[in-house]
Amino acid sequence: MADDERDADNARDLARFVAVCSLDVRLYRPPASEPFVVGRAALAEFYATQRFNLPGLHAERVNRMVFGNTVIDHERIRGVLEQSFDVAAVDEVIDGLICNAWFYAAD
Repeated sequence: MADDERDADNARDLARFVAVCSLDVRLYRPPASEPFVVGRAALAEFYATQRFNLPGLHAERVNRMVFGNTVIDHERIRGVLEQSFDVAAVDEVIDGLICNAWFYAAD
């Protein structure tokens, strides 16, 4: 997740949050091979109804690696489950926009 996206996420600024994603963005939760979100409109709907409605939601970047057009963030998420949890968010960025994102949950 880019810094602008994380700031927008934590501020619950939906318009700013989705603006860093391509119109046909795809979000994945491996090991599932099919995306759980396809398109900016579906992304906005998912975050409006499944994330931004959670008052304690907060994402903290623990570490970041950048390899060309791939950004890998280790994030600590609070406010979704009873306990905080860690994820690896892998974003593919093309022309400055996130076009694919994979979220790997820590066990």
